[in-house]
Amino acid sequence: MTRSHALALPLRLWESPDVSGWRRLPLHAVPRAGQSDRLDLDGRWRFQLLPGPDAEPDTHWSHLEVPGCWTMQDFDDLHGVGDLPQYTNYRMPWPEPPPHLPPVNPTGVHEREIHVPAHWAGRRIVLYVGAAESALIAHVNGEPVGAGKDAHLASEFDVTGAVRTGQSNTVRLTVVKWSDATYVEDQDHWWHGGITRSVFLYATDPLYLADLRVTADLAEGGTGRLRVEADPRHTGGLLPAGWYVSGQLEGLDEPLTREAVPPHESSPWQGRATLTATVPEVRPWSAETPELYELTVRLHHPDGTVADQAGCRVGFRTVEIRGRDLLVNGERVFIRGVNRHDFHPLTGRVLDEADLRADLTVIKRFGFNAVRTSHYPNDPALLDLADELGLYVVDEADIESHGHYDEIAHEPGYRAAFLERVARMASRDKNHPSVVIWSLGNESGYGPNHDAAAGWLRRYDPTRPLQYEGALGADWSRPGTATDVICPMYTPIDTIVAHATSGEQTKPLILCEYSHAMGNSNGSLADYWTAIESTPGLQGGFVWEFWDHGILQRVADGPGSGRPAGPGTTGGYAAGVTAPGYRWAYGGDFGDDPHDGTFCADGLVLPDRTPKPAMYEHREIAAPVRLRRLDSGDVLITNHQHFRDLTWLTGEWRLETPDAAAGLAPAQLPHLGPGESATLPVPAELLARLPEAADGEAWLTLRVRTAADQVWAPRGTEVCVPQVRLRREARGLLARATAREERSAAPVCVDDQGFLVHPRLAAPPVLSLWRAPTDNDRLGRAADRWAEQGLPSAARSLTDIKRDGERVVVRAEYLTAVGPVLHEQVLTALAAGVLLVEETAVIPEGLDDLPRVGTVFTAAAGLDRAEWFGHGPGETYPDRYAGGAVGHYGAPVRELFTPYVRPQESGGRHGVRWFSLTADDDDGLTVHLDTPRQVQLTHFTAADLAAARHHDELTPRPCVTVHLDAAHRGLGTASCGPDTLPAYLAGPGTYRWAWTLRGGEVHA
Repeated sequence: MTRSHALALPLRLWESPDVSGWRRLPLHAVPRAGQSDRLDLDGRWRFQLLPGPDAEPDTHWSHLEVPGCWTMQDFDDLHGVGDLPQYTNYRMPWPEPPPHLPPVNPTGVHEREIHVPAHWAGRRIVLYVGAAESALIAHVNGEPVGAGKDAHLASEFDVTGAVRTGQSNTVRLTVVKWSDATYVEDQDHWWHGGITRSVFLYATDPLYLADLRVTADLAEGGTGRLRVEADPRHTGGLLPAGWYVSGQLEGLDEPLTREAVPPHESSPWQGRATLTATVPEVRPWSAETPELYELTVRLHHPDGTVADQAGCRVGFRTVEIRGRDLLVNGERVFIRGVNRHDFHPLTGRVLDEADLRADLTVIKRFGFNAVRTSHYPNDPALLDLADELGLYVVDEADIESHGHYDEIAHEPGYRAAFLERVARMASRDKNHPSVVIWSLGNESGYGPNHDAAAGWLRRYDPTRPLQYEGALGADWSRPGTATDVICPMYTPIDTIVAHATSGEQTKPLILCEYSHAMGNSNGSLADYWTAIESTPGLQGGFVWEFWDHGILQRVADGPGSGRPAGPGTTGGYAAGVTAPGYRWAYGGDFGDDPHDGTFCADGLVLPDRTPKPAMYEHREIAAPVRLRRLDSGDVLITNHQHFRDLTWLTGEWRLETPDAAAGLAPAQLPHLGPGESATLPVPAELLARLPEAADGEAWLTLRVRTAADQVWAPRGTEVCVPQVRLRREARGLLARATAREERSAAPVCVDDQGFLVHPRLAAPPVLSLWRAPTDNDRLGRAADRWAEQGLPSAARSLTDIKRDGERVVVRAEYLTAVGPVLHEQVLTALAAGVLLVEETAVIPEGLDDLPRVGTVFTAAAGLDRAEWFGHGPGETYPDRYAGGAVGHYGAPVRELFTPYVRPQESGGRHGVRWFSLTADDDDGLTVHLDTPRQVQLTHFTAADLAAARHHDELTPRPCVTVHLDAAHRGLGTASCGPDTLPAYLAGPGTYRWAWTLRGGEVHA
């Protein structure tokens, strides 16, 4: 026994992997957070941070907010521990094997006084600690009352015998940061320490509800079936004779029916009551139609008075696997999921209900219908919100031993931890309709500990399938007892299609992780979904992940520089960009070692929840309304939902052409049930805007919005923007640029190196072969190859200048490590001040994977207002442009830039036909392209972006750098997963492209 007052326990819990808790109550599904007899203990606590669990606290205290991570807060570090956030992907923060711990083990002692009401005398009193990272020891009035591990589930302790009612009481919560449990909590996020969810006391009658199980499913004919199992207990042990349970469901006039309970399910000590009901014409729950019914269950004393009661919201739905299909309410549904960690840039892992609602609201608005709680059970409030908003949940146990991948799953000492973590998760979350699949954890190898947990879970809850990626490994066809779903991660498209078409698939295939969203990423997301929607046996997946885990860090000189900004900071960021004096921190920025750098910045939203461009890509891929142009000229509109009609949506038609403002017309969406289609004519008033003789391209866009308020979006929220092409572009470059082919009398001006001299350009157009590496480029090693090939600094050598009147031909070579790249520019002056530029580049065989082939120049200073016709309004790239409809857009150039956590290639626009750069008092320049091209307009050069690690190192240049790319490499997901597909690579060969430059007027 240790002598430490803080940790006076009969065992060293933090070094005992076979012990998950001491005097900890079983986890249950009875909601206690909202009951009346409750004392909220959140707020300011006395605090000391000790260097280890054997250290004694002294008499001097600092203060800390609870819930709160001590790694994220400022306090008087009286013992000089200096514990700050640390990021590793899967490496443990110390080298010793399990269950050994490092010599310095930050230990936080939290203490406060509470007054327990006198009327609680004679009642059962429970201390609830929502979550603590990682080992928790609780004392009341100096007496140890319990301990527990599992950093993401609550610990409850019966403190009745330790509390003095009507008096002040001292509660002490000691949290040991590193424990044997840390080895199975080795998830890919920041390491913190502290109490991360709410703390409270609650009181019940000695006769109380210990657990509640609700099963609500569907029968034939649209009838709902409800079964409620209530488990009463008594603090004295024996239940009083004559107790009973009653229940009421919203919408039913009669109370629930009491059913007889088999003798083996109930005893004088462990009671069981069963209530049932049949609900005719029930409104089923699904992610599209999250219909909920309020249920109230009461436990009565023999005299009929209410001893305890609980309420929850019930959703009637079924989940089953039939063959290769996961069915919800009998329908095969696509799982459009996202992985989500608990994260906040100011608090670390501490989130309130408003934060959780904001997360899930954004997720819903961008077309997702499912969340995987990677890689631990989330706060119960998140599941309440998923029930309400409509999201399918893969509920994942707090098990990841990535740093010791194949060891711990076979280690008998950790068997109890595996089983306990799975069992406690299911015991807490079993009544949520949103939970459709249980997960045994993540990246922990596969061993008998998994099978033990799976066996328990199948017996406890046969109503849901379970999954675990490691149970099948690479052999997806073999039987597996620990997973009902093939749930691989980062598998290439051709591999999943090959399995689905092999004849060997026996389970649904739903990717547990795919499309790694690190930096400028998510290339080929649309290609994944083209395959999924067209291949039986493929049913979806979960994008990795929702959050960029950038912690707001103070970098301005002065007190606290280098530390997290912390809770309560205001004005530190907006629209994804940090304010002066701050930056988004990633691994290594707090002096943490070891660390894994920017790998934590791998989400679909920036650290302040600003959506990245890939979110719009997913929104269009998941669109509930689809359009297709028919040979007749009409448009086929399809409801792509599983359960809902289109009455919740409204629309507006837009006609988009390169040469005129958009035409608008109201859209009357047809009444279509799920999966139904209808044929619509193109609105006559829009067709009238297209002259019959014209041969320019035209696009018909349907802007779809919510017709009324939804629980996740107000009326008028844009849902999707499907688009069809009405007419292809048949005009040539010069016709579109409104230039006559006659040559101008004014000669083209070039200097003695063949560089164009033009009043609208600050730097001439030259060949560009390189981009600022994306995170995928860096971690996929493409950036290293490009550096070895000399692409960032390929030197230009003039070969020849030939003049032919107003026409100049300039030939040059760009020297690389594998040979020269030949480049030719043909510059021709045309009428009305138009310059035609025709370019050719010959790429040698050794350059088989280039980031880009194209032109770069710098516009004159002050021209920083952009307009263009092409994909937009947001950033798009060759393998990620479904989220940008073709249209006419405009914005200041600074707003085209995407502030990824680490600066990199960004802000491109795909399929641009023309663009202009202007100023308020200057018509600027207009460029037309021979065919839709990738264009980038930015105040940063590629070298600027590549040299910076954070945005506070960047200074915008006064002139706009312009890239016109004949070819641009796709983004892919090579930071963790497949690189871009071969169709999006730029390799050796001859490239030709042409463009016109007009100065002095704005495009009509």
